[in-house]
Parts: sequence; C-alpha cells; structure tokens
Amino acid sequence: MLFTKMQGAGNDYIYVDCFAQSVPENPAELARVISDRHFGVGGDGLILICPSEQADAEMRMFNADGSASEMCGNGIRCVAKYLYDHDIARQETLQIESAGKVFTLELSLCKGRVDQVRVDMGEPILESEKIPTTLGGETAVEVSLSVPGHELTATCVSMGNPHCVMFVDEATDRLVHTVGPLVENHSHFPNRVNAEFVEMLSRTELRQRTWERGSGETLACGTGACAVCVAGVLTGRSERQVTIHLLGGDLLLEWNEQDNHVYMTGPAAEVFSGEWPQESES
Repeated sequence: MLFTKMQGAGNDYIYVDCFAQSVPENPAELARVISDRHFGVGGDGLILICPSEQADAEMRMFNADGSASEMCGNGIRCVAKYLYDHDIARQETLQIESAGKVFTLELSLCKGRVDQVRVDMGEPILESEKIPTTLGGETAVEVSLSVPGHELTATCVSMGNPHCVMFVDEATDRLVHTVGPLVENHSHFPNRVNAEFVEMLSRTELRQRTWERGSGETLACGTGACAVCVAGVLTGRSERQVTIHLLGGDLLLEWNEQDNHVYMTGPAAEVFSGEWPQESES
C-alpha cells in the first residue's frame, strides 16, 4: 500500500490515495498499527482520500487509536494540497466531503504548489445536546467541570467534533497530560471530547495546547483552534479575528459575524512518501 506522510502545523497524518488504489480492508486497525511512532510510520492518525459523488474528494479520518473522527481542520488542508499537487483536482477552490458535510477550501500557491489553505469550517454548534455534553443547560459557556484534583471552568463547542475549551494561566505539561485524559473521558462527554488548554496573550493572540480525543497531545488541532476562537468571543476574552499559536505553528482564525461561519487559514506540507507492506496491515 502506497502512503504519503503530511502535516499541517505539526498535526501529522498518514494519507492513502484511494483514487489510485483500493480502500484498505480494515482502516481502523491499520490506523492503530501505522500510526505507531516506534513500530509504524508514526502519526496522529490515518486519513483516506476517497472519491466523492458530491465533492472533489472525501476525507475519511481515523485517530491513532483506530477510532473514527468526524473532522480534522489540519487534515483537510493537507487533503486539499494532495489533490492539487498530485493533479487529482487542479482548481484553486476545492470542495471536500467529511462525515457527509462538504467544506470549501481556498488554496494559496507558491511556485505552483499549495502552501497555505483557507477553510470554511462552517457554523459552530453550541447546543449542549448536539455537541454532545451534559454540562450546563442549553449551552455550556463558562460552566464548572470537576476532575480529580482540579476545579475547571469550561466552554464547550462542536466544529463537527466535540471540544472542551479551558482558559488557564499556564498550559503546563502536567496540566495537559494529567487533566487532558480525564477531560477526554469525562462522563459529561458521551462521545469523549477534545480538551483545549488556552493562554490569553492579548485579545487577538492566544496560545493553545490540545489533548486530542483518541490521539493524546498533538502539535496542533485545527477544529480545536476554531473552537477556541468561538469560546474566546463567547466569554468576552477575544476578538473575532485571532492568531492562535500552537506547538507546531500558527493558525489564523475568524468567526465571521455576517454568516456565522468560522474560517481557518494555515499551512499544509508533504513530508515523505513510502510503501507499507501488506502483511503489516492487519
């Protein structure tokens, strides 16, 4: 099986071109094996680039633990780069399907190849029932969340996948690695949740670390950055246009007041390609 390793702001996945080859037989198991950073290729998960009847391509995403995910902001930018750079779809505006929803992506080129991508991430979901979470009432904005040893204040947002945003004085390793898994698996989140720990640098500049559902800490989380932008506005902390610093790089976010959509701009890069032996897929 041929694969390509790509990353967006350090959020790295193994991509399989299912236009040129068949869909792997057991992608969930393959994701667990191939994502291993010691015995596999290494990555935050597996993304399949598949034909779509309603878009230029479909993105199917699996976390490093094999669980399926609805959306990945960094991953979808890399899918757009792959489609353009590998001559599958050469338009500078692409439509990519993920979990039944179609996203619009605008490509910025450098020397004929995709360098940056702006994604219309759609409207944030704020209703607790739809996120889903049992925190708060109809919405979960600045609500109390208790985990062993910590009393937190959380704002919950879905960008197609669930996020729990917590503004903190300092996003330390101990906080992210200890509290992150407790939040991810908290009983208030029936589908588990991505946990964002956010430091406010100014009203237009934030620092974010993410404990990602099914993958652990990642260098960036695009949907998480969108959720952070929305949470910053909802809690009165930030403007609608912000720069978010992640461990792997910066993302530009805008929660547009006119259409209520969140727009994310960030890099996409190809790292290397290779061949995964068939006998290792199961």
